[in-house]
Parts: sequence; structure tokens; C-alpha cells
Amino acid sequence: MNGTMKVPGDKSISHRSVMFGALAHGKTTVTGLLTGDDCLSTIECFQKLGVEIKRDGEYVEIYGKGLEGLKEPTEVLNVGNSGTTIRLLLGILANLPFHTTVIGDESIAKRPMGRVTLPLKEMGAKIDGREDGKFTPISIRGGNLRGINYQSPVASAQVKSAILLAGLNASGITSVTEPEDSRDHTERMLQAFGCNVKVDGLTKSIEGGQKLQATAIDVPGDISSAAFFLVAGAIVNNSSIKIKNVGINPTRTGILDILEKMDANITIENANHEASEPYADIAVETSNLQAVEISGDIIPRLIDEIPILALAATQAEGTTIIKDAAELKVKETNRIDTVVAELKKMGANIEATEDGMKITGPTKLHGARVSSHGDHRIGMMLAVASCIASGVTEIENTSAITISYPGFFEQLQALQS
Repeated sequence: MNGTMKVPGDKSISHRSVMFGALAHGKTTVTGLLTGDDCLSTIECFQKLGVEIKRDGEYVEIYGKGLEGLKEPTEVLNVGNSGTTIRLLLGILANLPFHTTVIGDESIAKRPMGRVTLPLKEMGAKIDGREDGKFTPISIRGGNLRGINYQSPVASAQVKSAILLAGLNASGITSVTEPEDSRDHTERMLQAFGCNVKVDGLTKSIEGGQKLQATAIDVPGDISSAAFFLVAGAIVNNSSIKIKNVGINPTRTGILDILEKMDANITIENANHEASEPYADIAVETSNLQAVEISGDIIPRLIDEIPILALAATQAEGTTIIKDAAELKVKETNRIDTVVAELKKMGANIEATEDGMKITGPTKLHGARVSSHGDHRIGMMLAVASCIASGVTEIENTSAITISYPGFFEQLQALQS
């Protein structure tokens, strides 16, 4: 696999650029937006809330009228498969004194929303739904919120972001303390839109009554998408791949730290740390990987990359241990079980543990009939696995990949031509 490429825009940043542009006063422009299904769900939800949004491919114009400019929707808001959309949206809707019902697809219906709805109720939002608002469909009426000091039991950027966004119009100061640092895209972007967010170690705080001002956002490439090609370049023989303009936000670069610990031949070039979201070119070549332990406070920095790291571990010398990753159980699928089940079909020496996996390598993989289980990251991981497997691999339900990476298979094939 050889070539120079770009990956789609960062999903986390794309979501937030649309949301914050909708909350801001004035015209916000976004370049490099990810045009996957999840981000299109975010656009559609805010259009139903009365925000004028124009999109031409990866370029978007958002005409915001402030938080107070959002209007009660005349229909249900459907977030599709997007956990980011629903959790951050609930934080925004908690500010607004009207009624909204939010639903999602079959996967969203299984994902825990209580981690967001419980603190929002504590702030004063009226929320109901299945199991008292712990699962969709969720009904919310907001307004008259009060700031709280919330100790989050999980390190989750979605939980933190929902509470900080609810704090935009709450009385007093709203703060969130996490057990470990999660992604900081919300803090960075709120500051880019003119809000003051106080960062004190693991505690992030915002004072109510602040207004967002429109700005221009340039979305870098998504390191979670780049991860599939970084691992492909490391495990496929005679490979050399360069990925241009990839976001290297320090709260997201756990994948680079682990691949370097595994002795992957990775080079960072043309780094720009001056932008609000730093980016660089990343080059990778075929590598002799070594087993490592992946655990502790690095887990929130690479939680979405664990499926592809599990594949890398099947080609590494020794036994790789992944632990402290129970959060994988509440993603689009239970990613511990699905990764183990699907890679076992291909001959991997892999076992599930209570909070992770145990993988011994290197192992020769063989083709098999496998499934994404409707999870985009599982589907892409299996596609990369097929590149080193003998024989034919058939992957069921690959349409899920468009959630975060439209054009994935075309780019994968182009590198092999």
C-alpha cells in the first residue's frame, strides 16, 4: 500500500462547528466538514430548530441568531446513529424553554443517556423518556437552569460538553470534573467563538450568560479515520503511506503514542501547533510491531481507535493487553465482544476480558465472512484486516461506514493500485 492521501474532516470538530455556529450571532463558515451521515444529522436537527444552514460539499455557512434564536421544532429531532449529536444537543436544549422530543436509530436506543440527562435534571431541565430519561426517545423542556459542580463518573467528552453547553445560559458557574481528561474540542471551540472557559486540571468551568460570536472554522483531517491507514501502512508488506493535514490535538493522539511504543515506523511532518486545532502530516511504513499494554489514562485519548489497535496487535510480537476500556461496551456496539468475535473468525488469537482484550501475535489471518454489526469502526477495521488475510473476506453491512468515512473503500483500493 503506497501513496499520499487525505482523510475526511474530524467528526468531533465537524459536529461542534455546526452546533456552535448555530448558537452564535452572525455568519459562521466551516471548511473541511465531514459529510458523513452523523454530521448531516446534526445539520438537519439544527435546521429543524430554525437555523439557516447552507452546505456545498465540505463548505458550510451557518446563519446563527444566538441561543435565543432557536425555535421550538414542529417535528421530532432524529439524530440517526450519532451519539455526539444527541448528547450535546440535549445540553443545548436544556437552555431553551420549549418542548422537544429527540430520537435516534436502533443503536442509539441502546446507548446510555442517563449520564447526560441526570446532571441536566440536576440543573433544572425537565426530561422524560424510557426508564425515566435514561434511553431514547427523550422528551426535554429546558430553561431557568442553575449552575452545578458535577463530578463525572466517566471521562467522556460528550458528557462534559453537554453540561458545559447547558451552562451557557445557567445562573452562576457550571463546572465538570472528570476522572481523567477527555477530548477538549468543546473547550477549544467555545474559546474560538469568544467564550471564556476556565481549565483547572481535570475541572472545566463556564459562567452563564456568555454569548457566542460567529467565526471561521477550518476542520483538520480526523485522526480516528487516519488510524485505519496508519495501521494498514504498518502491517501490510512493502507499504509507505503519507496522510496530509491530520488533527493532532493532544487529547486525541493516544493512537500515535501507542503505535510508537509498538515500534511502528511513524514520522510527524509539517506540524502546525498555532492553530486552535493543531495538525500535521503523518507518514508510516511497514513495521515490525511489538506487543504493549494499553491501559490507564491513555484510554480516553484513543477509545475509538481500540478496534484498529486490536488488529495491529494480532501482527505484533508477544501478547498485547488492553484494559480499563469498559467504555467500549456502550459504543455503537459492544466493541469488546464484536472485535473479538469477528477477528476470531479470521484466525486471530484474541480473548475478551471484563474491561478489554488479550491478543497474542503475530498471527496469520485468513479470509472469512464477517460483519460490521452496523458499527462503522468495526467495518473499517475488518476491511484493513482483509488486506493481510489470505483468501477472500466478505464483510456484511458495510453501509455503516458512511457514518464517518464516505469514500473509505475507494481510498483503500487506490493505495493498493
